[in-house]
Amino acid sequence: MPSEQKALFLESKQGRFVVSSTPKPTSPPAGELIVKIQATALNPADWKIQAFGVIYEKYPVILGYDIAGDVEEVGEGVVGFQKGDRVFFQADFLNEYAGFQQYARVRADFVAHIPKQLSYSQAASIPLGMATAALGLYVNQPSGIGLNPLFESSKDYSGQAALVIGGSTSVGQYVIQLLRYIKFGHIITYASGHHSEYLKSLGATHCIDRKQVPLTQLPEVVKKLTAKPVKVVYDVTSEDIESQSVGYGILTDDDGRMVLAAESKLQDGDGNGNSKKTVVRVFGFILLPVNDEFGKIMYKKLNKLIEDGHLVPNRVEDLPNGLGGIVDGLERSKKDQVSGVKLIAHPQDTS
Repeated sequence: MPSEQKALFLESKQGRFVVSSTPKPTSPPAGELIVKIQATALNPADWKIQAFGVIYEKYPVILGYDIAGDVEEVGEGVVGFQKGDRVFFQADFLNEYAGFQQYARVRADFVAHIPKQLSYSQAASIPLGMATAALGLYVNQPSGIGLNPLFESSKDYSGQAALVIGGSTSVGQYVIQLLRYIKFGHIITYASGHHSEYLKSLGATHCIDRKQVPLTQLPEVVKKLTAKPVKVVYDVTSEDIESQSVGYGILTDDDGRMVLAAESKLQDGDGNGNSKKTVVRVFGFILLPVNDEFGKIMYKKLNKLIEDGHLVPNRVEDLPNGLGGIVDGLERSKKDQVSGVKLIAHPQDTS
């Protein structure tokens, strides 16, 4: 077994991406696995880390936060996994645990088996998007808005309405499905119209075409679609202050709860003051100590959720040239040239 592997390094803060050789992780510590990575998904966070020089202080670093592959080695005390098992999981921020390489370490209690009906690419589309959706919606404050902290199937919000701004994004698709799982009666999404039928297949009851309806008209259109007060707004595209403000305005004053996927730009009194509305900024990292208990519950449930049809992975586009294809994929993402699909790279195809 080779001691070296290929990895895509970000050389320095706001520097270049370069494919280079690096030691392959071996001899996993107790409670961990080493996984041969067959598929890794690209996320907007990857190009933003490069462009803005955020998150990391020490370089070079390996990025990539969604992994699917085969168990290569099993650490002491690990139960339920053996060499050759197909698995998927969210990567950590340390190089040996990251996704843009051919092998990675992972904590075994945050790993799920890939159901037979899924490809490696489909499985790799799940971890980060699903974590961001589930943490924002289900866990208690301060991480989320507390709709289903134990990830139970018996929750019933059938009398309530929710709005998902950015429903066709990877995260948005999982938000829609998780709202359907807890039986929200009205799941309204704001997204590109050509995704409407697909989003309805995931659980959306109404789709508003963002290319036909500007944000300023969104409150009026939502009112026409449901007489129910909008109890939940999940704004995936919340880097825009206009988007945050409009979503907040649609939210009911009666215990309305809003999730933002970016830092809140709402002023005190518009989400952080004395209002009865709750606003949470979600950080989609399941491995934080505060999320530990929920993360373990979620990963135990993921396989069955998929097998039972409650959770459908993102549609995917496979990139060529292994790790070398990631740079072009990130450039497309940066230019907003990716819509409704998850870009997937295959590290083992690196020449």
